[in-house]
Amino acid sequence: MKQAGSLPTSDFSNRLDAANGYPAIWQIVKDSVKTSIHKHRDRMMLFLDDLPIQLGAYHPIGTNNIVLNRTLVQIVDATIESKPVVNALVYNLLLHEYLHAMGDYSEENVRHMVYEVAKQCFGEKHVATVIAKKTPWTLLSGIPMQAINVPKRVMEIVKDFEKTTEYVV
Repeated sequence: MKQAGSLPTSDFSNRLDAANGYPAIWQIVKDSVKTSIHKHRDRMMLFLDDLPIQLGAYHPIGTNNIVLNRTLVQIVDATIESKPVVNALVYNLLLHEYLHAMGDYSEENVRHMVYEVAKQCFGEKHVATVIAKKTPWTLLSGIPMQAINVPKRVMEIVKDFEKTTEYVV
């Protein structure tokens, strides 16, 4: 196992910047947690839902689910128009909930851990680390949020989010 000072930050950066879709970003989340804090959890599922804009995602305690705010991601995608930035946002939101799913329910602890994992795996200047240090909502500055009125759609499951070769009942 590599020491924290010698983590392959360019590998993580290149992978995240080029990632296509939630499953690819999810694999980076899992790899970065395993590399930096040596923890791992399998069999997670991702759902996309239209949540209040102040809520990026959540993990229902006692489940293997993460619910991501589809509207938030779509707003950032439409206004920022930068795939690496959108990927960094999704990475931060998924990482935050993944840490909750592994049993840390303290918001303060998890926010700190998100920053530490991002810093170790991407370096201090990567957009994923900057978002973790500030807040994902810095990406929304200048956007008139009160003007956004998105109709509630049906929650959807992300297919092939976490591929497994085992049969799960």
